[in-house]
Amino acid sequence: LVRAIVAQHLAASDDLDVPRLLEYTRRACPALPAETADRTTLTILCSFPQFASQKKKRSPAKPAPRLSDAPAAAASTPSRLDSCSARNKDKWSCQEIRLLEHYAQLTNATKNWRYFSNLLGTNPMTQVIIVGLVCFLCPGLYNALNGMGGGGQLDPTANNNANTALYSTFVIFGIAGGAIVNLCGVRWTIAVSGMAYALYSASYIYLNHSKNSAFTIASGALLGMGAGILWAAQGMIMVSYPSEQEKGKYIAVMWALLNSGGTLGGIILFAINYHSETDSLADGVYVVFVVLECIGALLGLALAPPAKVVRADGSSVVLVKYTNAGKEAIGILKLFIDPMMLGLLPMCFTSNFFYTYQFNNINGALFNLRTRGFNNMFYWSTQAGASAVFSILLDNQRLTRRMRGLISFGIVFVIFNAIWGGSLALHNKYPNGIESGERLDFKDSKRAAGPIILYMVCGIGDAIFQNLAYWVIGALTNDNQKLSRYAGFYKGMQSLGAAVAWQLDIKVKPLNQLIGNWALFGVSLPSMLYVIWSIKNHSEDAVLSSAKFDDTDPKHSAESVALTPEYTV
Repeated sequence: LVRAIVAQHLAASDDLDVPRLLEYTRRACPALPAETADRTTLTILCSFPQFASQKKKRSPAKPAPRLSDAPAAAASTPSRLDSCSARNKDKWSCQEIRLLEHYAQLTNATKNWRYFSNLLGTNPMTQVIIVGLVCFLCPGLYNALNGMGGGGQLDPTANNNANTALYSTFVIFGIAGGAIVNLCGVRWTIAVSGMAYALYSASYIYLNHSKNSAFTIASGALLGMGAGILWAAQGMIMVSYPSEQEKGKYIAVMWALLNSGGTLGGIILFAINYHSETDSLADGVYVVFVVLECIGALLGLALAPPAKVVRADGSSVVLVKYTNAGKEAIGILKLFIDPMMLGLLPMCFTSNFFYTYQFNNINGALFNLRTRGFNNMFYWSTQAGASAVFSILLDNQRLTRRMRGLISFGIVFVIFNAIWGGSLALHNKYPNGIESGERLDFKDSKRAAGPIILYMVCGIGDAIFQNLAYWVIGALTNDNQKLSRYAGFYKGMQSLGAAVAWQLDIKVKPLNQLIGNWALFGVSLPSMLYVIWSIKNHSEDAVLSSAKFDDTDPKHSAESVALTPEYTV
């Protein structure tokens, strides 16, 4: 295994990169002690023709240096060949000492390079923030618009049909999104997918004037394609770039930025419609959303090539490059027989199902236009705060990962039962909604305070449910290959549930929708608990792949160098 890795590394690189090579072999052989893996790598490297032909000179034996002290040992080693120790089980060969010297030089150079690379934004947190800003301005504003109930229209029928079309295509492209991202890279897939959000918002301007929903429904279907790919890329970056100890924090940062977009959209909607007497949004609101979403899409081009992303501990973030679409298709099909994914299937299906009831039958049916915007500000802002607090639990190193998962599961159980119990009480108070012109206003605190607080708690529940889902997915493996597919599977099955929910809103009474949501949540609990119970304290999967190169380099237009057949591992 190590010989294959060394051969592939030498074939793929013009310059020997010892630190990265040692990192690859450590991750490929997790059962070996780090020093054993490093010594094996260096020994095998010295056996290759370009190193084996070098003349060895021996000197009296001296204690072997520890690999953990390799940079210091190499830096203090004289350059004369007669200072090299004889190679045996306890000592280093001349070639190995030369490699250690090279390692020390690279380490010193890497310190300076890493300082400037951090300024240029190639550390994982910066990359997650960039993707978060894309989500802030694209999915975030979409959430604000959708959260108005009916997409800001008095009649929600067009919005319901558009969302059905959206989530129907989302199912397919969500599941296939991981493969598309692996084949095409993250930069252009995110940028192009973001433009679909702008098209969707623009379609409502046409709807305002023509009253023809065909373009809105078609743009919803296109948005489902783009969103499936974007969310697969976002999910993979969010859970594969951080180390195991920081996944909760990275998820919280991403979720806070995403929901800050919803908060901004709520502020815009509230401010523009403060004096409005109608229950539908004007063209100007949609124009503002279109401009901001275009800016968000273009931010995707600011992402660094993954091969240049380096974690704080010096380890590289390497994405897997697949050799062909056939292997991708096989990998996708295997998701449907993966016990962990089957266990998460009910949770995935349920995770966006409740949006329809909360947006249309609480916010859309009970409040006037400006209060719907007011509610959105707090629905999405409380999600950002809840994510930050929840991440403290998810990353608490004093608890095992299983224990963190179980405690989080208990919190989700309590909060969602409180949400549906409160929703049932609110429905009993307003079984048929409230007629236009008499709907609740935020200034009427006596009538509106309770429903507004319930809607805010719905936002908190959504945040911790989604954070737990992504954290569980990230805890199952460290393998980028699996994580990209898992994220796509999660969003695809989530979208299947949403597509069903938006169509049911047209045909099913609100009370039956509420009961259905509560029942689905209960059904998802046993299998969710099984997956959480199966989580180990450390994911043993190693990430072994050809490193992705700068996708602006014509020599590497495919963004990676494939393993040659004789060295494919």
